[in-house]
Amino acid sequence: MKNVTSGITEEEIPEGVRLILRGRVNSENADNLHEIMQKALENGRKYIILNMMRVNFLSSSGIRVILKTYQDVKKIGGSLVIELPSENVKNVLGMTALDDMLIKNES
Repeated sequence: MKNVTSGITEEEIPEGVRLILRGRVNSENADNLHEIMQKALENGRKYIILNMMRVNFLSSSGIRVILKTYQDVKKIGGSLVIELPSENVKNVLGMTALDDMLIKNES
């Protein structure tokens, strides 16, 4: 099942959700992303995958909500990972030393 909300497409996965993000993740939409991720957790989802292949900008506000949700997911024994990050996302996460923690290794 897919649900599209302002640049975010939701896809259900076993025990979780994949969020396909497009465009910018910044102060204008970070709260919306946080709300969607929190709602997934409230609905019993333990796994969140953020597909950021089409994200061309990731701000500190975006990083903040991702980290907050990462902490919440870890508390319930789940996981939050970023898959297929764009070059811009890789660069930002690399500069903040969060790439190893958040980016799903392609194996």
